[in-house]
Parts: sequence; structure tokens; C-alpha cells
Amino acid sequence: MSLLLMKLLAYSKWDAVPALCGFLHLAYVLAFFALFPVAPWWLLICMGCIYAISISWNINGISHNFLHNPYFTWRPLNRLFGLVESLSLGFSQTFYKYVHHRHHMGNSDKPDEHGETVDWLSIYRNGRDGEAENVWSYVFLSYLRDDPKAIFAEVKRKSPVDAYWGVIEIAAFLSFFVLLGILNWKFILFFLPFYYLGHCLSYLNGYFLHFGGNPDKPIAWGVSSYEKIYNFLWFNNGYHAEHHFRPKLHWTKMKQLHLQIAEEQRKEGTRVITPPHALAFLDPTLPKKSRPLIPEAELR
Repeated sequence: MSLLLMKLLAYSKWDAVPALCGFLHLAYVLAFFALFPVAPWWLLICMGCIYAISISWNINGISHNFLHNPYFTWRPLNRLFGLVESLSLGFSQTFYKYVHHRHHMGNSDKPDEHGETVDWLSIYRNGRDGEAENVWSYVFLSYLRDDPKAIFAEVKRKSPVDAYWGVIEIAAFLSFFVLLGILNWKFILFFLPFYYLGHCLSYLNGYFLHFGGNPDKPIAWGVSSYEKIYNFLWFNNGYHAEHHFRPKLHWTKMKQLHLQIAEEQRKEGTRVITPPHALAFLDPTLPKKSRPLIPEAELR
């Protein structure tokens, strides 16, 4: 079994854990559907809340690490896993990959003279006066701002094969949701608000991954949290400044990178928060505005 895993996994044996979690996430959706007619209302609400949280968990952990370092050596297996992710999360994993690549090109950049950002996910894209957008509008409107045509054009420009595979993923998850609705329309009406809430929670997490970061300093592009339980469950998503500094580095090596560059991070003003990113509003050092920390060298 160990030898088989090593042949299947492209980078690390530890990728078996998030890969398995990805398949279990889809199994959870199916279990949610199966239990809906017989479970009490309080259990269904709990399951809905867990699903909402699990969307953010998957996007920021499983899916995110997968798009940077695909888990499997065999491309068809990566395609299959991307399809599973698309069904679980309700969007195209392939399109997300290209949107996220733009995120790393811009690193939550500020609008240029034309009001445009390279990073479509930038917290500054819809902000004013050089400040980040209000957290509430970013969280609840970002999902509604997606432009599938622009994303498709971006993907097609770089890889027509990926563009049409992304369309297949979209058709697959839409068909999946429609089928669930045909089989039980009450379930899909109950399910969709938790689906939307889950994506809002993902944007909440994403907002504080960069709020207070410094768009002008590569080592301080992201904001990190070293909370142990969070990083254990979210596959080291807390090491976000480190990730933006070395985006292709495998998720299992983030702590090692942090130890190597910690002193340089401190000197350059890399922001670190105490709680997980989704709870960053509880951090006592969080600035009222999206101003980066002043580097230690500039204080002298």
C-alpha cells in the first residue's frame, strides 16, 4: 500500500490526507442529502453549518494546495479529483486555478490609474482612497461578482483544453445540484443558503489573509497565523505570508520556511495575527484600516 501511494502521489505521502478529505467532502454532501428526509431539524441545521464551514476549509486547504501542487502523478487522476472538488464546492476547480494564479500575479494589489487590479480577488479592488474594501461587502458580494465569461477568456487564452474542461466541471456541478433538486426540491432549497454562506466564509478567510499586509513588499504580501490547531486542520493555510513568498513550496514545508525567514519577516514588517484568519477581527493588533506594519528598519 505504501509503495502504491508513493507511485500515485506526486510530491509527498502526506498529500494522501487532503486527497482523502476531498473525496470524503463529496461523501458528506451525499450523506447530507440522504439524511435530509429523516433527520430532525436541529441535526440538519448542524449539518448545514458544518457544510458551510467545510467549503472554506476545502477551498483554503485541500483545493488551494492541490492547484499549486497537484496531488497525483497521473493526470487523469488529477482531472478526476478536480471534478470531485467541483461537485463538492459548486464551482470549477480548473477556473479557480487560473483565478488563483492571477491572485499570485497581483498579490492583492491596489488599483492602477484605470481602477483595475491584476488580482481579481484583491481586497483593494473595490476599495476607496487606497484602502481595502469594507469587510462586509467583500465577504457577501465577492461570490456574486464572479464573471464566468472573463474567467473563461483568461483560461482559454492560456489553455483551450483547460477552458473547455472547466466548462465540463461547471456543467457537472450544475447538473449535480439540479438532480438533487429534482429528487428532493425541499433539500436543495435548504442546502443552497448554506452553500452561499460557505463561500462567504471562504471570502472572510481570504480577506484577512491580506488585510494589513504590504502589497509593496514580497515578504509581507500575506498575513500569517501560526495557530496550531488551525494549521493542522487547514493544511498549513495559516502560513500565508510564507506561501506568497514561495507559492510553489509544498504545504508540508511552510513551517520550515518560516523558521528560515522569520528574522527577515520581522524586520520587513510582515503581519502576524494570533487567531485563525476567519477570526482575525478578534486579534487585538488588527489595524482599523488596511495599513501595513511599518518595517523595523524604517523606524530608526
